[in-house]
Amino acid sequence: MPELQRLHAGHAPAVLAFELANRAYFAASVPDRGDDFFDQFTARYNALLTEQAAGICAFHVLVAEDGSVLGRFNLVDIEDHTAELGYRVAQHVAGRGVATTTVRELCRLAAAQYRLRTLRAATVRQNAASQRVLTKAGFVPVGPADPARIGGEPGTWYQRELVHAILPGDRLRDGRGHR
Repeated sequence: MPELQRLHAGHAPAVLAFELANRAYFAASVPDRGDDFFDQFTARYNALLTEQAAGICAFHVLVAEDGSVLGRFNLVDIEDHTAELGYRVAQHVAGRGVATTTVRELCRLAAAQYRLRTLRAATVRQNAASQRVLTKAGFVPVGPADPARIGGEPGTWYQRELVHAILPGDRLRDGRGHR
């Protein structure tokens, strides 16, 4: 069963393989990272780990039983109990509920572990799959996104309040850790 793990140095080879294997798939719905991303992968990856250590961001990977990365799920610009959510899943698991399930899990982690109260996510208007994931995970549209922030395309901001936000499909735990 796939496991959501906090990003660490040992994930680097699997993350690079994930990004390379899915580059064309991702470029169909979000701006391509460009050749520089891959040419400077090690330096960029180390910079992410530094940001994470500073508490600015919290990066996660969804890891398959074989150690491969099925998706990346990130909380960035953490400040004042709020963060921006970003995610991407491998083409071979897209459309199977993996993103929705993992975004819900990250919402639980964001509230419980990182003490966040609000998550925001922006998606370009043409990315209907991402909009469905966000809506199913309890996010609501809150206004237009600045095209400069999302690859030059028109888009929408979505938001989820984590306090008192319990949706069907969210797993609840009582005070003893039981569901």
